[in-house]
Amino acid sequence: MTTQDQSVTLSEFKRRLGEIVKRAAYGRERIILLSHGKPSAALISMEDFHRLQTYDRIFADETRKQKQFEALARARKLREEMARSGKTIDSTAMLTELREERTDELMDLR
Repeated sequence: MTTQDQSVTLSEFKRRLGEIVKRAAYGRERIILLSHGKPSAALISMEDFHRLQTYDRIFADETRKQKQFEALARARKLREEMARSGKTIDSTAMLTELREERTDELMDLR
């Protein structure tokens, strides 16, 4: 069975709340709620809701991974630039400072 989109005004939704909720929950309909003729919200089944949550988690994971890869690429580039210039830094001290800053941010101290 395929999912169908149906538009319903807010006044109709209020009048037929139980029926419309059942249509979304069991009839595989996605109900678009209209306010002043414009889409304002949607009513979907729990199955669709769980699917959206899964997509959100996957997208968040992919975004996080992409940011990590970008940070690593910037670090590699910086390391190469520093090697070419002959500059050195104490990476242990830098990591300690970064960890302290991060801990402070997490504890809302800065």
